[in-house]
Order: sequence, then structure tokens, then C-alpha cells
Amino acid sequence: MVSLPKLPTGAPQMSLAGLDSRSSTILRELVELYVQTGEPVGSRTLSRRLPLGLSPASIRNVMADLEEAGLLYAPHTSAGRLPTDRGLRLFVDGLLEFGDLGESEREAISARCAASGRSLQETLAEAGQMLSGLAGAAGLVVAPKSEGTIRHIEFVALGPGRALVVLVTADGQVENRVIEVPAGLPPSALQQASNYLNAQLAGCGLEDARLRIAEEIAANRTELDSLTQQVISAGIATWAGGGQGSLIVRGQARLLENLDQAARVAEIQGLFERLEAQETVLRLLDLAQRGEGVQIFIGAESGLFNTAGLSMVVAPFRNGQERIVGAIGVIGPTRINYGRVIPVVDYTARVIGRLLG
Repeated sequence: MVSLPKLPTGAPQMSLAGLDSRSSTILRELVELYVQTGEPVGSRTLSRRLPLGLSPASIRNVMADLEEAGLLYAPHTSAGRLPTDRGLRLFVDGLLEFGDLGESEREAISARCAASGRSLQETLAEAGQMLSGLAGAAGLVVAPKSEGTIRHIEFVALGPGRALVVLVTADGQVENRVIEVPAGLPPSALQQASNYLNAQLAGCGLEDARLRIAEEIAANRTELDSLTQQVISAGIATWAGGGQGSLIVRGQARLLENLDQAARVAEIQGLFERLEAQETVLRLLDLAQRGEGVQIFIGAESGLFNTAGLSMVVAPFRNGQERIVGAIGVIGPTRINYGRVIPVVDYTARVIGRLLG
């Protein structure tokens, strides 16, 4: 079983203590119907579904009390009700029922995340794509910054103006980056760059390597020609620096589905721009580390978005030393299937952690 997430700091504290069993049952059923349909839920619909023997009039009275408590609201003039962010928070914290994944589901997730023949970056991107498809939302991965020392670097020509840089670290991780190179660069320059870096930097960390190479080139202490120097600088710079890793987003288009209001579209596009900012990576890591396991942020609780009607489910993953080095999760509408998404995010984070370990 996945443990229920703790309420994030700063979120409105709600409690089931003020609700009787009838109110709790009605709220849970209403939210579950909203998650399924995205439509306002009326008292007649609830009366037909609930085994309480309550008339639509009695249910309307309970819904009015829930609305007064700030847990429901009436959109426009609809006779139905929708949960507020506070109502969704109460549902997630105390009314949501979810269990563990089946063995076949675990095997499918593990197979999709298998790192065989792929770089770490490709594996994490595939995990984000998988979560996007399973959740019907955008998949997010905070990829860890490479911290291992360099074992080997290779430059491989891809075509005019482009080359692949293959980095192997001492802990066995293999990562690839595509870089731009000067037009007309001869293959010998790529080989010379590989030979130079492997001779000079074996056993160095990436940031140390960047500083050392910059010093060597600035002081003109190398016998490399200017083209080869450019290749080396570009190859090292693509890894070194950059703060706390990078953010991979997959399935962004799912957040734009069925949006017919220009204001909503602009708001989601603004979210995309914030996701591309480096400080967002730090913010996501901070949010993921607020408690053990999966963290859930509804509406404005995360600070990444305000009134876009979005929720985020995110979990940290750890390296072999049990240190949190990244996070994985989804951003989607507030009506995402929490009971399904939470265990999937939790298990995927554990799979990624095992791969890193």
C-alpha cells in the first residue's frame, strides 16, 4: 500500500472531524464522479448511486452545507456542484481509497523504465512519457545532475554542423548529448578532441574538468587548433554547470486539450514558460522533499501555478547512497484519477531509484 501523503506546508488544513458519515460519503461520491466525468454532479445522480436511501432533496441539503463549508461550489447556474480545491484536498487526505499495483502493472512499468542500451537521460524521458500516457497529464522528471568522475569521453560525427558527445562516468552511467560544431570540421578534429580530453581529464569531476580546460585554453597551453578547442569547450559545457540537474517534460499537449478559453490557454502556456526556468527545478526538488513518498499539490498549493485548475503529484527518487537526487511526477487537471496516479508515481520513483542504485 502507498502511504497517504502529508499535507504540504502552507496548504489549508482541513479535517474530517467536522463532517458526519453521511456528508463524507456524499462528498467522496461527488468527487469520484467529478474525476470520471469532469461535469457538475447533481443531487438526483447522487441519490441513484448512493446506498443511503436519501431523497434528492435531502442530498441537496447536505450539498448546501458542504458548499457553505467551502468544499463545493456551483459553476454558473448549474444545478450540480463541483469540488473546490479545499474539497479535493479533504478528499485526497482522508477519503481517497487506493491500493497497491498489480504484479503485471509493476512489470510493465519496470520494463518501460529499463535502462539497457539507453542513457540515463533517455531512460528518464521514457519514464516521463509513460507517466504522461498513464495519467492523461504532463509527465515531469527532475533529472539528476551528473556528479561522477569522468572515465571516458568520445566525440562522434553526426552530420554537417553536429556531433554526439558520449560521456561515461566512473560509476558506469552513460550519457549522450548532441552539440553544434563548426561547419566543415574534419573528423580528425573530433578524434583529437577525444584523445586530449581522455588524457587530461580521466578521474576529474565535470565542473573541475570545465574549469581546467577553460584555464588551459585561455593560457594557450594546449597545442590544439582553434576548431578543436571549440569542440572541446562545447562538449564539456553541455554537462558542467547548470545547478541542480535539468527538467524533462513530456505530454505538454495534454494540458491544452479541450481548452476553449483564451485566458486558460495563455495561463497554461505561462506554466510551460515557468517550467523551463532553472529555478523551477529547484522548486520541484524542494516540493518533492517535503515529506516521505508521494506529495500532492492541488491548485495553488505548489506555488508553480495559481488558478489554472491544475494538480501536481510528485515523488523523489534516490541514488545508491539514499540521497534524493531527482523527482518524477505529473501535472494535470484537478480531476486526475488520484487513486490511480499516486501508486503509479510512487512505484515509478522507486524503479528509477533502483536503476540509479
